[in-house]
Amino acid sequence: GFRMGAEVTVRESFMDPIVDAITRGDHRGALAGCARAHGASLGRLCMGWLGSQAEADEAVQETLLAAFDAMAQFRGESTVRAWLFGIARRVCARRVETRGRREARLRLVRGDLDVSPSADSLLAARREAERVRSALEQLKPSERDAVVLRYDGELSFREVAEACGIDEAAARKRVSRALERLRAVLTDAE
Repeated sequence: GFRMGAEVTVRESFMDPIVDAITRGDHRGALAGCARAHGASLGRLCMGWLGSQAEADEAVQETLLAAFDAMAQFRGESTVRAWLFGIARRVCARRVETRGRREARLRLVRGDLDVSPSADSLLAARREAERVRSALEQLKPSERDAVVLRYDGELSFREVAEACGIDEAAARKRVSRALERLRAVLTDAE
């Protein structure tokens, strides 16, 4: 039988086949699982930071290879998703740094929202995306990371904290501060 209470809140990692594979030392199987389960969201996240599909695809590959190399050190303190997003954050930050600030483009608004968009709505969406990107570029990198992880990566505050190496309260504050600054920048731009 199933007892109610504390026993029910089994950490998700115990039920995660990827964690199970890592624990068994099946790092290739775990890598395949990471690519299957998290590849698409990693791709969207990298696209959000880098703005180029080709570069985002490379960053996802680099992230998965770095995860493969780090599997022996994975302790399961965070979810696999938060762990991977933390690696992706570092990979993308390095790429943005080396590429130079001017070319850094954050692509948060994807064009797949409207099934049959008119030219006007595409242009409006593109203009809005540019506005948001330019506003994001005015944030501190730490705030931009937190807001991209929270909204583009769809991470919980706990996962944002894990990916950024800070506690949950600091993650909440960072996202909140970033949103206030974004609102201010976007309002000034209107």
